[in-house]
Amino acid sequence: MPVPTPLRAAIVGTGGIAKSHLRALRSHADRVELVAAVDINGDAAEAFCAAAGGTATPYTDLDAMLAAERPDLVSICTPPTLHADQTATALRAGAWVLCEKPPCPSLAEYDAITAAEGAENTDEPGRAGPFASIVFQHRFGSGAVHVRRLLAEGALGRPLVAHCQTTWYRDTAYYAVPWRGRWATEGGGPAMGHGIHQNDLLLDLLGPWETVNAMAGRLVHDVETEDVSTALVRFRGGALATVVNSVLSPDEVSRIRIDCELATVELVHLYGHSNANWTITPAPGVPAEQAAAWRNFGADVPSGHGPQLGELLDAMAAGRRPRASGPDGRTSLEFTTALYKSAFTGRPVTSGSIGADDPYYTVLHGNAPGWAPEAPAESR
Repeated sequence: MPVPTPLRAAIVGTGGIAKSHLRALRSHADRVELVAAVDINGDAAEAFCAAAGGTATPYTDLDAMLAAERPDLVSICTPPTLHADQTATALRAGAWVLCEKPPCPSLAEYDAITAAEGAENTDEPGRAGPFASIVFQHRFGSGAVHVRRLLAEGALGRPLVAHCQTTWYRDTAYYAVPWRGRWATEGGGPAMGHGIHQNDLLLDLLGPWETVNAMAGRLVHDVETEDVSTALVRFRGGALATVVNSVLSPDEVSRIRIDCELATVELVHLYGHSNANWTITPAPGVPAEQAAAWRNFGADVPSGHGPQLGELLDAMAAGRRPRASGPDGRTSLEFTTALYKSAFTGRPVTSGSIGADDPYYTVLHGNAPGWAPEAPAESR
């Protein structure tokens, strides 16, 4: 059964990030249309629908919207603590999902999302799924696609050393929003809510990681979570990397650098990249024509929600699992979980070692003293 065109889409949560999802939908207006928006604040839902052009219907209840509109695709744009339940609800209603990062506050919740997905194998195109894809939009720009291909083909030689840096600045007003900086509602600090984008891109470029050894600190902000973390990472292919996540850095930058045998690849940007943000520096002795070929990125497609949505729509049409879903989407959350576990236990953590009986599987702070929220006085 072919997927109908245009697809019917709904947005859940009409805060700031919902605008990015709306722009993405508009960039594929020939394939998908917004039919509804949901927000517990009815006025906010109405205002969002009006700003979107007035053709979408506002709702204050997710279940009511799913029953009335039967959307093919649902974008989840609410705070992280709501992601798992809302994503699973949309999946069970038959909708595919594009869920904002971070996917959810724990591996346990992510695995519950995967359990709510549809079948993965089918002989009839258009009938697989539905699946839930996590917004890791930095993977989908043309620069990332080009560099991933060069690395996968071995064109640049073996990756040896890497640096991944998300050093941003957030003031006290930023943390005045009640759900930020709290384990129960945000899930984590900059390692989870900010650096996860660059960390995900690093993992996507270098492949499976093997071991992480991390530290975390709460140096400035009066929050439950960390406000800075650092980590040393060994990848299965042998490369060694440093990872820094911070909200204490006035000179803000997002950076990935990978030193390979034949070239250094570097990406420097802040919240999104185009081809111009990537540089490839050849090692001495590399022929000029070879270096020129490496630097030919082709048509410029900036990273963003639009390119990722395009790949998701392609997956829906083909009846296949999209990238950044299932095990592929879980990779970055597992890495973040391992980073926290290493930081709070003082020991290295290996990939695949956090099982369902591990306290870090359920909550990212793992009930570590000094990091877990204190119990109310009457229960102590």
